[in-house]
Amino acid sequence: MAKWLFKTEPDTFSIDTLKQQKVSCWEGVRNYQARNMMRDAIKVGDEVFIYHSSCKDVGVVGIATVIKEAYPDHFQFDPQSPYFDPKSSPENPRWIMVDIEYQRHLRLVSLKRLKANPALAEMPLVKRGNRLSIMPVTDAQWQEILTMTGQF
Repeated sequence: MAKWLFKTEPDTFSIDTLKQQKVSCWEGVRNYQARNMMRDAIKVGDEVFIYHSSCKDVGVVGIATVIKEAYPDHFQFDPQSPYFDPKSSPENPRWIMVDIEYQRHLRLVSLKRLKANPALAEMPLVKRGNRLSIMPVTDAQWQEILTMTGQF
């Protein structure tokens, strides 16, 4: 099983929302590199860190599990959606999504702490200009972040 970090703005969708819904589609990814990871690499059973961005408390806040692999993001076809893409069609969809299931909240591990940890220096999240909405996480990085929560 692979491990991932999914970024979200908590004003739009938070770990609390996921906990309440239990299962949610991860829609609205409109970056080709992130889309390709969802399409080609993310599999059922993969674990995901949920990361809050663009907010007061930026950082890793919880864990989810992928329960459905890539399928067309139906919001791309809805003219009323902010994720509408007029160049996409049901016959040739450009964008996909996966479904995730809430596992648990974590004590916040802030971006500042992540950047300060030498064991995470190669993590895409802490490197300049390399902050996609979906990023791979190595097993060692995953364990380091879990250790940083102080919960394990």
